[in-house]
Amino acid sequence: MTEPLALDDFYDLTLVTDLAVSPGGERVAFVADEFDREDDERRSSLFVAPTDGSRDPHRLTRASDASAPSWSPDGSKLAFTAARETDAEIAVTRGESGEETEDSEEGATDADEPKAQVWAFDLERGGDARQLTDFEEGARGFDWGPKSDRIVVAARDPTDDQREYLRSRREEDGPIETERLQHKFDGQGWLDDVRTYLFVVDCETREATRLDDAYGGGAREPATGLSPAWSPDGDRIAFLSNRTERPDDNYVMDLYTVAPDGGDLRKVTDSDLTADRPRWHPEGDRLAFVGGDPENAYRPAEVYVADTAGDSADYRSRSGDLDRTVSRHGALGWRGDDLYAAVGDEGLTRLVRFGADGDPKRTFDAQGRGRTVEGFDLRGGRAVVLLSDPERGADLHALDAGDFSEPTDLTRLTALNDDLLADRHTPECRRVTFDSEGEEIEALAYLPADFDPEDPDPRPVVASVHGGPVSYDAPTFSFEFSYWTGRGHVVLRTNYRGSSSYGRAFSEQIRGEWGPRETADVLAGVDELLARDWADPDRLFATGFSYGGITTGYLVAETDRFAAAAAEHGVYDFRSAFGTDDSHVWWENDFGLPWENEEGYDAASSILDVGEVETPLLVTAGGEDWRCPPSQSEQLYVSVKKRDVPARLVVYPEENHNIGDPDRAVHRLRELSDWFERHDPES
Repeated sequence: MTEPLALDDFYDLTLVTDLAVSPGGERVAFVADEFDREDDERRSSLFVAPTDGSRDPHRLTRASDASAPSWSPDGSKLAFTAARETDAEIAVTRGESGEETEDSEEGATDADEPKAQVWAFDLERGGDARQLTDFEEGARGFDWGPKSDRIVVAARDPTDDQREYLRSRREEDGPIETERLQHKFDGQGWLDDVRTYLFVVDCETREATRLDDAYGGGAREPATGLSPAWSPDGDRIAFLSNRTERPDDNYVMDLYTVAPDGGDLRKVTDSDLTADRPRWHPEGDRLAFVGGDPENAYRPAEVYVADTAGDSADYRSRSGDLDRTVSRHGALGWRGDDLYAAVGDEGLTRLVRFGADGDPKRTFDAQGRGRTVEGFDLRGGRAVVLLSDPERGADLHALDAGDFSEPTDLTRLTALNDDLLADRHTPECRRVTFDSEGEEIEALAYLPADFDPEDPDPRPVVASVHGGPVSYDAPTFSFEFSYWTGRGHVVLRTNYRGSSSYGRAFSEQIRGEWGPRETADVLAGVDELLARDWADPDRLFATGFSYGGITTGYLVAETDRFAAAAAEHGVYDFRSAFGTDDSHVWWENDFGLPWENEEGYDAASSILDVGEVETPLLVTAGGEDWRCPPSQSEQLYVSVKKRDVPARLVVYPEENHNIGDPDRAVHRLRELSDWFERHDPES
């Protein structure tokens, strides 16, 4: 008999966060996060596994974190980024030249921690990884040159004045000075004027040559980076940049190419897209990328291909009439002239083939509707997918690209959490559909182990609302959902109007009018569970993170049906949020400017309806969350507290929009559990 997951089981999880297939398709490198209970840290390690499943994965890194694995074109080396102590070879060279290293300077502070650099394993020779770059501000994205002897790296390059400003900020807690409109970004803090350039680095000598015309910019650069991609023929390097008149005031990201010597800069796109994830065709004459609408987040992102053979590029969408968004999970993959990508499709992330004829085809039927893709890469005719299953966890699987339509040889490569989950309850996931104001809405219900949906006994329900809002729920393994169902709760995840994966018209309904439709859809989902006798009407709870927190604010202002609620890391007063968060471009795209559309901003602000709130409310925030600033949570908390509504505020100092440290992740789940239990009529 299985036991429910305990909170301490969280420390035993292993989670894949990135993957890269080798050029020949024989191996896959992946990054897996593990949790250090003693030091309260998330550790990211690099592993390699054969894609035929003949051996268990081999751990390459142990001493420090790793990210962004990338194989050299000849398959002999595996590069990655990591913030490690300086390579001994570099340290010795510095010592011989009399140069003082940063971490040995008098008065060194936490700001002198190692910066992320590019490292590489020589898999033929063996041994530890060798440091390839030594940028004072660290490396921010890279790719291999075609001969495996050079890399192109994105790195910040401050002027002398900028360097002095950065030193003052880091070592002396100096004042923040900026003239940038996009002056902050979640996870990166306060932004400055230092420009990020591309550098070509010789892997043997580490000599770096700056490409002066290849630089980034714009409000979206902190999210996308420059995303450098070196063509297989070696002639061009692609990268992203915004060089519009007001780059901090829009979400444009254009695709450029430049010669490896820094000359012959060419603009590929026409400032009409938010370009991302470029990948060259193996022949080097075409460049695929994902393109979104910089003014309308609700329009599905599409797959584009640019013909770069001539002096001017011609780029066209291959998405045709698919009307489904390219997912954030995984890279684009070439197979011949066809492209493959993970796409959000009706509450599922699945693979789609984008043919040269512009007629996309859904593929990989063996995936089914009960599990979702959370990672993907394809090279050398071999594909690897990270499949997440609500009951079995998330693991890597490999298959030949030619077998996508009817895969008969899906090879499991990892068993990361089998030992943990072997004797623990994991939930069955059921899709439920229902009507909400004349619209068909779909939700996912995660069910307790002893629950029979055909002969139910009503259970407490946690209506857990996804963020975004331009996102969607798919059937996935979640420690949180497993924990709740292990405690006897049904977890309801509603793909409300505004969610992606159901087409542009469905998603765009909430543009400029947040609140009423999402609230109606979540409540209609609760009504559906009540009608099925799955839900106990006296034991209903609501929670949500980010936009889910925003929606929770709408819910408790709309109804007192919930015994308790938790609004996590949300925005509740949009006029006061404008300019204090990192989303001013988004707000203007959706609502216009607050002094020009006061009514629209106020209508979206649940703080103005706080007089209607009677539901006991837990409010949480990250102390350095620049997506949904903590002042928003403080406003909501104080407002309901003034009215004698039972309320509790939890702020996680130094945390950004997401909760990172494992102790805090466990603390968050315990806080929600205790809050709901405190206000559960049957407790």
